[in-house]
Amino acid sequence: QVQLEESGGGLVQAGGSLRLSCRGSRRTFKSSAMGWFRQAPGKEREFIAAISANDGSTYGSNIFHADSVKGRFTISRNDAQSTVYLQMNSLKPEDTALYLCARREGSSWRGLYEYWGRGTQVTVSS
Repeated sequence: QVQLEESGGGLVQAGGSLRLSCRGSRRTFKSSAMGWFRQAPGKEREFIAAISANDGSTYGSNIFHADSVKGRFTISRNDAQSTVYLQMNSLKPEDTALYLCARREGSSWRGLYEYWGRGTQVTVSS
């Protein structure tokens, strides 16, 4: 059974934008922190964005963006749609990668992500 399903990837020119979506299970989504990772060929998986559950139980910042994407990418969630988004602006060729959505059993974005989607490919041409 597919727990997480990403969509929205594609080919875009440098400077362009894409919005990735990841739909999860209605039963588990609202209470779970969600994250986005990416993996480029020959490189390690990179943790790029995350958002805590909207249950008021987390402390500190409820949103994380890696320095490599800060100011260009924005994570958000819609619990009514069981969906997490990654808005990607000002894309660069080095953003080319397989983008993966992940969920963790917990409200805070900090911690291990146990459940993964299959990914959606983003390719940025120069």
